[in-house]
Amino acid sequence: MESVSDAKYTGLIKRIGKWTMILGIANAVFYLLHDIIGGLNYPGYNWMEQAVSDLTAVDSPAREIAKIFTGLHGKCSIITCVLLCIMVKYVRKPLRVGIYLFTAMHTISNVGYDLFPLTGKGYDGTFQSFMHVYVITIAVVVLSIASLIVIAVGSFRDQRKKLGILALVFLGCMFFGAVGSGALPKAVFGIVERFSTYSAVIFTAVLGVYWYIRFDGEKKAA
Repeated sequence: MESVSDAKYTGLIKRIGKWTMILGIANAVFYLLHDIIGGLNYPGYNWMEQAVSDLTAVDSPAREIAKIFTGLHGKCSIITCVLLCIMVKYVRKPLRVGIYLFTAMHTISNVGYDLFPLTGKGYDGTFQSFMHVYVITIAVVVLSIASLIVIAVGSFRDQRKKLGILALVFLGCMFFGAVGSGALPKAVFGIVERFSTYSAVIFTAVLGVYWYIRFDGEKKAA
């Protein structure tokens, strides 16, 4: 028999479940729009060669318009992750920890990069660029890798094989972007770099959709 607290939790999940899917998808859409519209408002910008972060650099001509969409993306991604933290209350600990780490990564990424943006020239030795490159970026990279590994392990242990495989796929994309952007020709730097930047964004959407569908399926089966 379901306890009162469990019934309240189930009711809460029913109310917020759809929002994880809607906001998760919106997070990816707004990030894509910042890339597309930002590029259209940046004279001479070559998305195949340049980093996506160039669009929101402090000296970028597209900064104002691009920041509108990255701001919306950031809010959607953080809210999605917070809702996921509520939805995974009763899953096994490894998977819960993975979602918590993923939430921390998004929070640090959105707050940190907003406080310490780079110029289009990259690292210039200032405190602002030091914080961007050696504090925020390292924290985001470490948390991204750790969260995806823990989510993958936790998913397999929790009999959620599909989610575990997806976590490993996006982890692979992240590594490819990180390694390939330094190893491959400059002519494709922007393309390869986007494997890293988009991996966390799209995986957030995947988590939102997956958890809504999974919970809805489990609820009907029960």
